[in-house]
Amino acid sequence: MPTLSATARARLPDSAFAYIDSQGRRRLPINDVSHVRNALARFDQVDFEDDAARERARERLLRAAKRHGIVPLGFFDGQLRKARGANVRSLPRGTVTFLLTDIEGSTRLLERLGDGYAGLLRDVRTIIRTSVRSASGHEVDARADEFFAVFRRPMHALDAALGIQRALRAKSWPENAEVLVRIGMHTGRPTLTDTGYVGIAVHLAARVCWASHGGQILLSSAARDSFTERLAEGVAFRSLGRFSLHGVAEPEALWQVDAADLRAKFPRPRTLGPLRSRA
Repeated sequence: MPTLSATARARLPDSAFAYIDSQGRRRLPINDVSHVRNALARFDQVDFEDDAARERARERLLRAAKRHGIVPLGFFDGQLRKARGANVRSLPRGTVTFLLTDIEGSTRLLERLGDGYAGLLRDVRTIIRTSVRSASGHEVDARADEFFAVFRRPMHALDAALGIQRALRAKSWPENAEVLVRIGMHTGRPTLTDTGYVGIAVHLAARVCWASHGGQILLSSAARDSFTERLAEGVAFRSLGRFSLHGVAEPEALWQVDAADLRAKFPRPRTLGPLRSRA
């Protein structure tokens, strides 16, 4: 890599660096081809202040690579291998609580915002990741507008779900868009393999999420029954009844999380079968 003297570094604009921290320190210079290649190699050695800062630096670095005609295949492969390997090893085993989220109306938002949707998705993921990590949760996977997390304790999963909905509700979005996320929770004993979780518990958690509406938090009967601690003031579980979920043999009792500062009224769950007798 060519030497970048203090004087030359000072003359560079902020746009010539992938990362600038809150103290104004400029790191990972990307002002020429050699610096971009070096930044790609050193990206994982940088301590970022938060997930949002890391993602901004990553996008700036990849744009610089594209501008210089660099195809960072090694960077992508290394990121994926590191994330998958470290993630699976750290995931909890035994009885766990899954939390799945999905952005409601994501196609409409994409059509409305165009290129601006990428920034919105990044902000939504940052909110979800922050809430999950603050509640001692583990990210399992994130694809498109879906997010999958796991928790050792159901109360922590509930704390994350409430944190997500409250943060999304409080944020102002581009073009006054309404951003609503569906959340489903299920507790079970899945099998953890070297590629992640497998088993009916994962399948059921996904179905509960799919049944929910934007802004809503739904629990399976197993998730609801797993709570042994007193809920926070203003938070309660409300039975919605038993419903037929796609691919699930028996009707499942669904519970809605009611909180004083969140929306409480939603259409009936998005399920295949008719409303059954209430649990």
